[in-house]
Amino acid sequence: MDVLHNLAFGFSHALALHNLMYCAIGCVVGTLVGLLPGLGPLATISILLPLTYSIDTTGALIMLAGIYYGAQYGDSVSAITMKIPHASSIVACIDGYAMTLKGRTGLALFTAGLSSFIGGTVAIVVLAFLAPTLGEVAFLFGPADYCALMMVGFVCVSFVTTGSLLNGLAMCLIGVLLGQIGTDVNSGLQRFTLDLPFLADGIGIVSIALGCFGIAEITKNLDSREERSPFNGKIKLMPTWAEFKRIWPSAIRGSLVGSFLGILPGGGPTIAQFAAYAIDKKVSKYKHEIGTGCIEGVAGQAAADEAAARTSFIPLMSIGIPENAVMALMMAAFIIKGIQPGPNMIAGHPELFWGLVASMWVGNCFLLILNVPLVRYWLSVFKVPYNVLFPCILFFCCIGTYSVNNNVDDIFITAAFGLMGYLMMRLELDAAPLMLGFILGPMLEENFRRALLLSRGSFGAFFTRPISGTLLGLIGLFMAWQVVAFFLKARGTKAAALATKATQPA
Repeated sequence: MDVLHNLAFGFSHALALHNLMYCAIGCVVGTLVGLLPGLGPLATISILLPLTYSIDTTGALIMLAGIYYGAQYGDSVSAITMKIPHASSIVACIDGYAMTLKGRTGLALFTAGLSSFIGGTVAIVVLAFLAPTLGEVAFLFGPADYCALMMVGFVCVSFVTTGSLLNGLAMCLIGVLLGQIGTDVNSGLQRFTLDLPFLADGIGIVSIALGCFGIAEITKNLDSREERSPFNGKIKLMPTWAEFKRIWPSAIRGSLVGSFLGILPGGGPTIAQFAAYAIDKKVSKYKHEIGTGCIEGVAGQAAADEAAARTSFIPLMSIGIPENAVMALMMAAFIIKGIQPGPNMIAGHPELFWGLVASMWVGNCFLLILNVPLVRYWLSVFKVPYNVLFPCILFFCCIGTYSVNNNVDDIFITAAFGLMGYLMMRLELDAAPLMLGFILGPMLEENFRRALLLSRGSFGAFFTRPISGTLLGLIGLFMAWQVVAFFLKARGTKAAALATKATQPA
């Protein structure tokens, strides 16, 4: 009953006229950037971060959250109609585009829209019940436990986003070092500033986010010479009753899978869509049709995608650990507004927490209205020329980063990180671990110092405490498994090369 009372309290804030407006704006912008190849929620949230300074806290975070989960559906529209996926809609290309080739585009889009609504609804229930419980558990964590938990987040995000644990951890380390630039709060000494006055206060979150994600992504797309033509096919949306009955079992399964994987560090929509699709291929009544243009192949992954996007807020708001790059940017938005996500957030800012949870269901309704009956009009977005769109975005990036401190130096810093982000993309290095390291680095340093003070300089506290010792043990096992896997792969490659050489004629 407490949860129902809290949700009613949250809806009283979410249904306020100005918050409804910000929720609608977030959903519309999210759908729009999901449709446009090369943008996506990561770049868009980084571009709009400076805007949050002039918006009240609840409205700003509701809008940014709407952009995130709104983009998940927009992603699926471009994947289904034109086979142009984002990371979170790769699986939608398989059956969704196959249905388009069969002239069933409307059915595929209706399936994705309805399944996204089901997935979002299930995830909101999980979020409302589970986040406060995790927040209470988080009070058991001490400084040493938080250090170990952050290290788990580094390892998981590094491995999932880059596929290479070494590359990912190296990017995390660079982010942590960037977070140390500025004045040390304990000693008052300047660190890594190169005697440049504008670095005395450190590097701004907005500069790194806009550079590494916004400008770098735009530059990469400008560098691409791929031509895209608009979708001109016919769209008939309404399914038959028999087709409707095939949607909901896969949507429910995908919702549960996405809700679970969204909570895990390093999880999120990208992994959830593959897991839901794999489960449908094993247990669906129509599993033999999946992969050839089947409703179940669209429904499961769309529900998992949307559910994971919402439950990824659970570790951020309950224990203060972002589990992917977008959540790192959301954490940056919280910090900009003077709020530290974590177990104290639910008790200290209940109107923000429950208002944000309730707004997700309101946004779910907005997305259903926007994306099912109006989808044929959204597809006209593909006709916007890239040579018109991207210069405008770059201009607003410069305006946004300047508006934070009214300092021209911030524009040059953002441009430098834009170049750095572009080079990382060309080198196939992911900027997400860097952003995570930059945000969590100061928190890691603070908790590390506090743990050593409490233990009088003894590192044994990190291994003797049950929580931190268990987490560090899991990290050790995972890294040992990675080393063993590396040598086994190297041995297998060598054996295959020798076998190939032996079969070749002399």
